Amino acid sequence: MKKLINDPRDARREFLAGLALAHADILRVCLEPVYVVRADAPVQGKTGIVSGGGSGHEPMHAGFVGRGMLDAACPGEVFTSPTPDQIEAATLAVNGGAGVLHIVKNYTGDIMNFEMAAELCQARGVEVRAVVINDDVAVEDSLFTAGRRGVGTTVLAEKLCGAAAQRGCDLARVEEVCRKVNQNGRSMGMALTSCTVPAAGKPTFDLDPDEMEMGIGIHGEPGRERIPLLPARELTARMAATVVADLPFRSGDNVIAMVNGLGGTPLMELYLVYGELERILRGLGIRVARRLVGNYITSLEMAGCSITLLKADDEMLSLWDDPVVTAGLRWGM
Repeated sequence: MKKLINDPRDARREFLAGLALAHADILRVCLEPVYVVRADAPVQGKTGIVSGGGSGHEPMHAGFVGRGMLDAACPGEVFTSPTPDQIEAATLAVNGGAGVLHIVKNYTGDIMNFEMAAELCQARGVEVRAVVINDDVAVEDSLFTAGRRGVGTTVLAEKLCGAAAQRGCDLARVEEVCRKVNQNGRSMGMALTSCTVPAAGKPTFDLDPDEMEMGIGIHGEPGRERIPLLPARELTARMAATVVADLPFRSGDNVIAMVNGLGGTPLMELYLVYGELERILRGLGIRVARRLVGNYITSLEMAGCSITLLKADDEMLSLWDDPVVTAGLRWGM
């Protein structure tokens, strides 16, 4: 194992310490229990937004804390759900009196712990609502889930809900935006290599040099099939066809498209895949109204990518264009 770490047991704490130093103007970090919160929290009268999940997926979620996106994030240990006490503390820290929305990826541990935290917060008089993101079209009932996994649409939901909350929308309206995003977003990923969890010290799974895994999960869960290596054009066509058919997306739709790197893929290759994706969508009469290309929801150093498409109406596009100031996403400042 070759990693830029000291002791695997300290990796989460030390990366968060560095995050806090690098972005002290945007966020602050609490270590007992562990959560990341926007520097000006709580914002009185504003709907709070909290998300979280295992570390190793950065910039999601801690890198998306800030104005116009998340009010707080709860990073668990690597690929491990955050604990109820983390989520409870983060929720209380961002409560400005208007309630708090939990954006939860569909992983069994995440759902259970967010539900427990919500009950604790509600007992203290804080209104909490939750939306579960389950956008992965690749598999049902993976190792970590009952039903579809929550993946790339989570990033889009955090941006759009963050914008709605920043505009002053109440909790019910922000929840409605989140549910609409989840209903209209679809994703699929693939891997060229495995990743190595620091505490394990060895790759999560093995792939031969001439193989790729289609439908991989962000924790290294198996996908729908293992196939021989394909050129980018064929690979993108396969993934796009699966994603487009699932909603289904239709000619005339406007979409927000994200080509996301899993941590170990050069930007050159991600832009190449994006070019193939937009060419395919144009041929289907689907217009890419907004796009993201880069590393937004990663799996440590895994080589591979995912594609996310969100059918977007005028309201979503307007919310997308609103300013955002976070470590991992920023524009319109």
